[in-house]
Amino acid sequence: MKPTLLLIASAAVLALGACGGAEDGGGAAAPRSNGPVIGIGEQQAAMFKDERFAELGIKHVRLVTAYDTARVGFERDLVAVWLAEARRTGAEPFVTFGHSRVNPEKLPSVREYRSAFRAFRRRFPEVQVFAPWNEINHANEPTSRSPRRAAEYYNAMKAECSTCTVLAGDVLDQRGMVRYLREYQRHLEGEPTIWGLHNYADANRFRDRGLREMLAAVKGEIWLTETGGIVKFGRNFPRDEQRAARAVRYAIELARDHERVTRVYLYNWTGADPGARFDSGLVSARLKERPGLTALREELERR
Repeated sequence: MKPTLLLIASAAVLALGACGGAEDGGGAAAPRSNGPVIGIGEQQAAMFKDERFAELGIKHVRLVTAYDTARVGFERDLVAVWLAEARRTGAEPFVTFGHSRVNPEKLPSVREYRSAFRAFRRRFPEVQVFAPWNEINHANEPTSRSPRRAAEYYNAMKAECSTCTVLAGDVLDQRGMVRYLREYQRHLEGEPTIWGLHNYADANRFRDRGLREMLAAVKGEIWLTETGGIVKFGRNFPRDEQRAARAVRYAIELARDHERVTRVYLYNWTGADPGARFDSGLVSARLKERPGLTALREELERR
């Protein structure tokens, strides 16, 4: 999930591009009797006050924020409100970092990143689940040009918090994903046990090529850290709430079909204004329920 709508849309552009297929690979996780954990990624704290969210019983939520959030007043305040609401509802927060909002093109040094992470941990010690950087292979992220630095952020985060759950990767299923991962893996210290994947292409093209590439490229669990049904995206995906609902179902079913996929975070709860280029909300901007929410509710009832 990107901190701004512009970057959300650009991520979806690349995610919906073609990607090659591959066979499953790596060690299998233990079978899950109830399927993967289902969570929601959402930037707005208002979701937690929505009775429909409470009724779903979802206890895993994801937030994307800048790596330097703890040192930027407006970012820090927004995160504090969001985390307070997550805590109030008993939901486990999963925080993914990304580029700075004040200097988005900056690729921080490992020392700068480590210092910023320490500051975040001091301010928000309740957070125990992290991904070091969002969509590391996306062109709008400075990490896209440096797989090595992205790997070094993972190493630094693991070293700073041995008790935290730290995901590796958190890549977008676009062209070149496997090539990027190979270079990234060369610079990791140790072998990660959990990897993150954004598979909009799979979910909305009703295929599994991106996930199969990821399964073949890495070992361990995979979390679909950002996926779901696109209601509208430019000319390629004109507004269609029913199609988006089918994509929500497919994303969850795809995860159920692969035992190594242990979590799914649907993006997102609150939709965009009608004129926006990108919209994937389970409810509209005016908070009207969409078919995607009905689909999610029915999938949760199957568990």
